[in-house]
Amino acid sequence: MLKRSLTIAGHRTSIALEPEFWSALEELALERGLTLPHLVREIDQTRDGPNLSSALRVAVLNRWRPTQAS
Repeated sequence: MLKRSLTIAGHRTSIALEPEFWSALEELALERGLTLPHLVREIDQTRDGPNLSSALRVAVLNRWRPTQAS
């Protein structure tokens, strides 16, 4: 696990994720033209559950998971 401290919506928070998830989040932020803290803030604001780390992992999964046809 790799712990990083970020300022999200004006407050400092620490998030622990596997290095592979940090790399994927950085790539996703770059694709979207965002800074990593801005991407994390967007995910934080739209998550359903109480756990930010889980929401970040799900965002990565959703980005690279093939779209399923209905």
